[in-house]
Amino acid sequence: MQKAPFKPANSVIVLDFETTGLSPDQGDRAIEIGAVKMVQGQITDRFQSLMNPGRKVPAFIESYTGISNHMLKTAPPCEEVMESFVQFAGDSHLVAHNASFDKRFLHAELQRLQKAPAGEFACSMLLARRLYQDAENHQLGTLVRHLNIANDGTFHRALADADMTAMLWLDMLALLQSRYQINNASFSFMQKLSANPKGSVKRLLQQYAASQ
Repeated sequence: MQKAPFKPANSVIVLDFETTGLSPDQGDRAIEIGAVKMVQGQITDRFQSLMNPGRKVPAFIESYTGISNHMLKTAPPCEEVMESFVQFAGDSHLVAHNASFDKRFLHAELQRLQKAPAGEFACSMLLARRLYQDAENHQLGTLVRHLNIANDGTFHRALADADMTAMLWLDMLALLQSRYQINNASFSFMQKLSANPKGSVKRLLQQYAASQ
């Protein structure tokens, strides 16, 4: 069996969606996407767009995100925005906070275009649960405060959340380097770590460091 090529964890697309609700299976659609491109630990590009879902946004979502139906009236349709995002993302692997949510919406929106994402997903929230076990909880806002990640106070807007998630991802990679001498973690290792039982995280990290 051919070994998968090494892909570094510091070269990824970090993305976030704002949506009309919780489930594309219930007819919910994306209303905004924000994404940050990282290459070798440096942010090299950003992508952001509102998108018109073709349906009204509930009042709760307007209040939660600040994205109004009026704002979406002149936004490009979801299909147009997602075509552009596919070009932006290329074959990069993807990171999101609570990735199962963003993954469902990405797949649902791309399915309408008869496309699929080229890259795989990793979840920064699952990783944070293993690396920051002393945090009060592992919501993005809590971790931003816990780690003193610089921010302008904007939450629940796609690009702002993607930016903060990118900083969190880099903080986790820096922690692996400083505490465990893991200087070049692979994306597949980060996926494995995020699924590892919390009690055996230290052993897995030591084993990976010894194998480098």
